[in-house]
Amino acid sequence: MDTVDAFLRLHHAAGNAGWLREALRPAEPARGSAVAAGWAPAALLAAPVADWLASGAPIGARETALGPEADAHVGRVRAWLESDPAHRLIGWHDTDYPSLLREIAHPPTALFVHGHADRLWWPQIAVVGSRAPTPAGRERAARWARAFADAGYVVTSGLAAGVDAAAHAATLASPGTIAVTATGPDRCFPAAHRHLQSEVARHGAVVTEHPPGTEARPEHFPSRNRIIAGLSLATVVVEAAQRSGALITARLAAETGREVFALPGAPENLKARGCHRLIRDGASLADDPAQVLEALAGGTGEAIRRLRSALRAPPPPVSVAGTAADTDDARVWRALGPDGAGFDELLLRAGLTTATLAPILLAMELDGRLTQQHGVYLPRGSAPPTRAGSQRRR
Repeated sequence: MDTVDAFLRLHHAAGNAGWLREALRPAEPARGSAVAAGWAPAALLAAPVADWLASGAPIGARETALGPEADAHVGRVRAWLESDPAHRLIGWHDTDYPSLLREIAHPPTALFVHGHADRLWWPQIAVVGSRAPTPAGRERAARWARAFADAGYVVTSGLAAGVDAAAHAATLASPGTIAVTATGPDRCFPAAHRHLQSEVARHGAVVTEHPPGTEARPEHFPSRNRIIAGLSLATVVVEAAQRSGALITARLAAETGREVFALPGAPENLKARGCHRLIRDGASLADDPAQVLEALAGGTGEAIRRLRSALRAPPPPVSVAGTAADTDDARVWRALGPDGAGFDELLLRAGLTTATLAPILLAMELDGRLTQQHGVYLPRGSAPPTRAGSQRRR
């Protein structure tokens, strides 16, 4: 049995249970962790019941993983994966699993991705808010999201009506946007956003923890919000009422140590009261997107300092002759060249994997050694690319 089938059987039996994440504990080479990896999926599936119980699995989990319902689960996911080369499954054991998402309290065991899976490793800013914003709130969501995208960040949101849709629609161009959904990857909610979901997948990525065939359920939306917060360096709440789901995203982001920003509104605007509550509770007030970008670039928050330390690759040592040694960091720097390069170009030039390249680029950007504009990474001081040039690089 191959790794994908074995993992899907384990996923069917365990879902997001902590025992499975612990049993499949990855080595996380991108972090330089010395922690040894856990079981490989196929090895755990073939292990005796005693090893399952020792890993924390409940009684009967192994039988469930080998049963007929697991057969059907594997068949459904396999059919979806094979129907389009842009369909991807990323398991907890996979080195391409986004490192920032591993840090949340209950990370999903599996991610079903439609589109450019590498975007999950790009630095992201979540833009969330009301499903029924004011016209000014909708315009502000689009304008702020576009400012973040122009600065090189991927904008992440939940594909809902209102603020989410405005943020996605404004950032379909390079580097693309990420939509985290509350359904299976082959479903769309709301149904009216099917075209938008398709465009997000074409330019960026649609990601969900739910397997193909899963319809939207009320309990899926709060759990979706933890993924939005977990993927992002910062969460920006544009407009939200007192009971908005965007407040859940903001709370989860704060609990994970990420930056949270809220836009103030007029006192009489009921759709701004959730933002005011966040500000009273400690979120940063922002009235210009540059304030968010400056906070992330400067690493002013404790969360960003911690993330910088965790993700930074060591600086390349320099020889007496002034030539950088052939570390991954140095290979990336050489691959950039004076005119910069897109992410896919850098993968080819440096000969690295997405899981290795993405944190190096993020660390370089946080350190001020490079900038990213329209999906192109540039050494500091280089001329910004034109939009036409950035399209050629993608």
